[in-house]
Amino acid sequence: MLNTTAWNRLRYGLYAPLYDHVAERAFRQARRQALAQVHWRPGMRVLLVGAGTGLDLPWLPRDIELHATDLSPAMVQRLAARAEAMERDLEAEVMDAEDLHYPDGHFDVVVMHLILAVMPDPARGLVEAHRVLAADGQLCVMDKFQADERPAGPGRRALNLVTSAIATDITRQARPLLEGAGFVIEADRPVLMGSLFRALLARKASTPG
Repeated sequence: MLNTTAWNRLRYGLYAPLYDHVAERAFRQARRQALAQVHWRPGMRVLLVGAGTGLDLPWLPRDIELHATDLSPAMVQRLAARAEAMERDLEAEVMDAEDLHYPDGHFDVVVMHLILAVMPDPARGLVEAHRVLAADGQLCVMDKFQADERPAGPGRRALNLVTSAIATDITRQARPLLEGAGFVIEADRPVLMGSLFRALLARKASTPG
């Protein structure tokens, strides 16, 4: 199967030099709208999971403690360089989103933008996000999702064999994933391409099922 952790590390290392040219303008407003839904407070400890080259940084408050991870060393290198250029304090590490090396309840906010659709096991990634969030912590998600009320049809599943190999899964459903990991969704809004890309804000509320 191509959609593995090793394949993602390889392909995003190759994408890194071009990533900003493709993703910065296209997702600028979607990122801003997603992060605007978070209930920010000074001093919050925040984790960006799958942070890429750091395109969320312009939309984040400056009075927070900021940590970020990505599977690709090339992405993390560019992320650190962007943070330095913006004079932002940031702890950036190479890390698998499905195996976060942080203690339980460590963060007030976890941000997962454009990562759930590319992870080999998004349910596992959400369980990890749930684990590292403090009680009543917030999860900010922005990604492409299949409509929650119906599963993907045969045509979409066939197309997904191609898209998941080269870029992204187009059959994943937001609410089943988040609720299955123990989150309660507080906000859910379309942010790009009709309702294909959605921004969700959820609270940690229970033990994952």
